[in-house]
Amino acid sequence: MFMNELSPAEGSTHVAKRKGRGIGTGNGKTGGRGHKGQKARSGGGVRIGFEGGQMPLARRIPKRGFHNIFAKPLTSVNVSELNIFEDGAVVDANVLLAEGVLSKCANGVKILGNGELTRKLTVKAAAFSESAKEKIEAAGGKAEVV
Repeated sequence: MFMNELSPAEGSTHVAKRKGRGIGTGNGKTGGRGHKGQKARSGGGVRIGFEGGQMPLARRIPKRGFHNIFAKPLTSVNVSELNIFEDGAVVDANVLLAEGVLSKCANGVKILGNGELTRKLTVKAAAFSESAKEKIEAAGGKAEVV
């Protein structure tokens, strides 16, 4: 096989529509833009969210509270899921990923207090709920914020 014999896979390329090349093409004269109006003009069109002067949806719906757009959401794990580890084990995000408790962990882990913990573990995480911290310490383990 040579460079001049290469071709793209069947159906992977499309022939571009040649606008404004005569009435026989089906896209002549107005070139698929219709007659006059804002969208027929070159450079015409409206910005995203513009609703023709009507009050836009983003301004019609009520706003309440504060939403931090820069917040990094933590992946949550319940203390009941930590029972798969042996006594005395050190548990952190990498160990949880390796054991399959987490499928992915982008910004860190928060341990929540749902369920019971029967193992004595050292748990290292970005955050703990109060009940999770109490349950880990009640089982004889340590909760360390990383």
